[in-house]
Amino acid sequence: MNRKLGTSQLVLLGLMVAILLLMAYTPLGYLNIGPLAITFNVIPVAIAAITLGPVGGAIAGSVFGLTSFLQCIGVGGTSAMGAILFDINPALAFIQRFIPRLLDGLLLGYIFRGTRKVTNTSVACMVTGFCSAFLNTAFFMTFLVVLFGNTDYLQEMMGGKNVLVFICTFVGINAVCEMVSSTIITGAVGTALNRAHFVPAPAMHSKTA
Repeated sequence: MNRKLGTSQLVLLGLMVAILLLMAYTPLGYLNIGPLAITFNVIPVAIAAITLGPVGGAIAGSVFGLTSFLQCIGVGGTSAMGAILFDINPALAFIQRFIPRLLDGLLLGYIFRGTRKVTNTSVACMVTGFCSAFLNTAFFMTFLVVLFGNTDYLQEMMGGKNVLVFICTFVGINAVCEMVSSTIITGAVGTALNRAHFVPAPAMHSKTA
């Protein structure tokens, strides 16, 4: 049984990574609007976290982060902002593109586990999907401001605005679309996978007298 479960987890992880790569290297993963893009890659990361826990989420998030960084140098698409950040500082550009997605996937595994303790699996999947998009945006923008906030490029974009005002106006409708789509799709896919017994059952804690 354990061998079968391990094989299923490995297959699921490979599937999520394959989907991420497909979405990263085709128009399926991004809808470019201005300097930012609406990304649907947060959804496979959320599914990996739901089915495989924090480790699976972190691996999927790392793949997402790596493909996002590669777009800075024109591999698998182009990112106007990424290219500029890469020219400013390649190492910081890698951190800004990679670490937020790694943290997102890692935390989603714990968010799903914690949420499922107080509600049903379907709701927990929807919450995880929402958090996947929300945290991705929050971490991405936080790292952007912290690492590049003093550069002429970002100062010009901010235009003297308060940091929070800048973030909210900058991500705008893009973030809302990501959160809505991720919540709905992750909820539906996660529920289907749970019914197919691909989502591990909640850990049972034995009671001692």
